[in-house]
Order: sequence, then C-alpha cells, then structure tokens
Amino acid sequence: MPYSRPATPEAALQRLLEGNRRFVAECPQAPAVSAERIELAAGQKPYAVVIGCSDSRVPVETIFDQHPGNLFVARLAGNIVSDYCIASAEYAITQLGSMIVVILGHTSCGAIQAAIAAVESGQRFSGHIQLLADALAPIAEATRGTPDWWQAAVEANVRAGKTRIIERSEIVRTAAESGTIRVAAAVYDLSSGLVKLLD
Repeated sequence: MPYSRPATPEAALQRLLEGNRRFVAECPQAPAVSAERIELAAGQKPYAVVIGCSDSRVPVETIFDQHPGNLFVARLAGNIVSDYCIASAEYAITQLGSMIVVILGHTSCGAIQAAIAAVESGQRFSGHIQLLADALAPIAEATRGTPDWWQAAVEANVRAGKTRIIERSEIVRTAAESGTIRVAAAVYDLSSGLVKLLD
C-alpha cells in the first residue's frame, strides 16, 4: 500500500509491528516502485523515526516492510542516541510530522560486544572504534553479571536510548507528554526476524 498516514502514535506503532510480521512471514507489500520515487521527489511526510544500528543485517525499511517515504531513519553503530540523532528526530517531528520515535537495537550487536570486551578485559580498539566502546561501556558495566550479559546489554542500551532522547530533547519530551508522539524501545532478533517492544 502506498503512503497513507496513521491516525495516532499507537496506530503508527501498530503499522510498524504489522509490517514486521509480514516481513517474518515473507509476504512483504513494500517493493520499491518508480512511481512512488517520483511522487516522493516533491516532499516527504514520514510517520515514524527509527534510530537504529548501522549493522548491515538490520535494513530498517525492509524489516518493517515499509514503502519509501514512511520512515525517517538515523543509523549509528550500537544505535547510540547521539545529539545528531536527537536533532534528526526533532526535525522529523517538527518539520515532517512524524508521530513515533523507535530506538531499535538488535541481538548480537557488535558494538555492544566491543563494550563488553572493554569492560571485561580492558580491550582497546584501533582508530575511532574505541569511541563506540567507550560510549557503550556504562551499559556494559551496568549489566555485568546478568545471565546473558550480551542480550541484557542490548536491551539496556535501547532503554537508555529512549530515556536519553526524552531527557535531552525538550521537543521530544513535550510531544510525548502531550500524546502527539510516542517513544518506544525495541529489539530486532536477527534469527527470527521479529521486533520485540521493550515497553
């Protein structure tokens, strides 16, 4: 189905989850279509913002089975909610009318694994990679000792991202408090293909 806007933030979230179920069932409805591309050249009104990981196994539009124009996506290894990601979300909310922000992590995240290695053994990484490990080290430290440390850290990271964007952005916080947007934390399972909400 080409672009149509959900009526509420809850309907927007439901549409994403329904798309994810179609993706898992291998019944997608959103192939890239030239006519849509031409129509979208005139402007965009994405209903959802997704802040996700750069991992090549997590193609955001594909796993939610969404047409071009539906999602405003910011991707950074470890789905770190940086100030630039926050600014991107604020732009989508204030200028494009987006009504939901999803902080999307995924199982077996390499950036989280690097942070765990840094905390566990003091491992250091070359170049700018260490910046990722350092940014995620507090999450790794906070979840140390849990039965499945890696998965616990992945989930804690998306929850922390949700908290961070609400605390650091007056735009997001005000819109969420008024009910005009929803902020959600979720994890994509690489094996099953399913997206699980954490809130």
